[in-house]
Amino acid sequence: MRAVLVVNPRATTTTPHTRALLISALERELDLTVKETTHRGHAAELAADARGEADLVIAHGGDGTVNELVSGLLGAPQEFTTAEPGQAGTTPAIAVIPGGSANVFARSLGISPDPSRAVDQVLEALRTDGRRRISVGLCDSRFEDGRHEERWFICNAGLGIDADVIAMMEAGRWSGRPVTPTRYLLATVSAFFRWAFRPGPLTLELPGETPVDGVRLAFVSNCTPWTYLGSRPITTNPGVSHEKGLGVFATTKLGLWHGIPLSIALLSPKKAPDTAGSIRIDDLHKLALTSKEPLRCQIDGEYVGQRVRAEFRSIPSALNVVAPRLLPN
Repeated sequence: MRAVLVVNPRATTTTPHTRALLISALERELDLTVKETTHRGHAAELAADARGEADLVIAHGGDGTVNELVSGLLGAPQEFTTAEPGQAGTTPAIAVIPGGSANVFARSLGISPDPSRAVDQVLEALRTDGRRRISVGLCDSRFEDGRHEERWFICNAGLGIDADVIAMMEAGRWSGRPVTPTRYLLATVSAFFRWAFRPGPLTLELPGETPVDGVRLAFVSNCTPWTYLGSRPITTNPGVSHEKGLGVFATTKLGLWHGIPLSIALLSPKKAPDTAGSIRIDDLHKLALTSKEPLRCQIDGEYVGQRVRAEFRSIPSALNVVAPRLLPN
C-alpha cells in the first residue's frame, strides 16, 4: 500500500526519537514516503499532492495538522459539494498518529494518545480492514465587510468564548510559552470572567425554530468529547458521533451561579450538561451563529480572526478513515 506520512516537527509532543521509531514501524508494512511540514498550510498542500498518488495519508501531529490534511484531501468546499461525496476511492484514506496536546480527533476515533500504541492500532486496522466513512463539518463564516470564507472542520468550531481561549493560547505559543493544561485552564478562567457578566452577544439559528437571542456561549461539535483538559474530557454533546450530524451546546446564562454548575457538568465524562438556560441538540444538518459585533472565531482549535456570522453544515460520509473498531456504548 502506498502511504504518505505527513509530520509536523513542531507539534507539541512529537520528538525526533519518536518519529524515527514510528517511521521504522510503518516502513515494515507500507510503501512509505515521509514529508515534514515547514509552514502553516503546508500539510494541506502535501495532502492535495497525495491525491491520486497514495492510498493512505497518515498525520503525525495535532488536530491542526489533521485539519489541514483533511482540507487538502477534500479540496475546495464548493467543488466537493457539487461532486459525489459518498463515492469510495475518490480520495486517499486518512489515519492519525497523535503528536499534539489535545489530539481530540484521534482520541474520538479510539486511537491512543501514545504514538507507539497508535502506530500498532493503525497497522492492525489496516490488516483487518478497519475503515469507515465519517462526516465532517463545514463552516461558512462572514466578515464584518460581507466577505465570507468556507473551511472544513473535524472536531469543533465556534464564535466567542472558546475562540478567545484559543487566541490567548496561540499568542502564548508565538511568544515561546509551552502549551500545558494549566495554561489552558488559566486562559479559560480569564475568558469566562470577561464573558460572564456581559449581555449575550450571540443569536443561535436552528432549522425550523425561532432564533434564540442572548446566547452567552455556543459550542459546535462534530465528535465527542468536545475537547480535553489534559487527560480529562470536556463533554458537551455525548450523543454526537462521527457517523451523525453536528451537535450544539449553548447557554443564555453564564454568571457565577450558573457558570460553576455548568463547568462541573462539562467535566462529567458522559453526563449531558443540563443547567438553567442551556440548549443541547444533537444530529443537526445545519445551524448558524450570528453577532452584531465581530467576535473571534475558531476552527478545530485554530484562531481564524473575527466574524459576525458562522453557518455550520454536516457533510455525511465525506472522509474515509483508518482506525480501531469502536465498541458500541
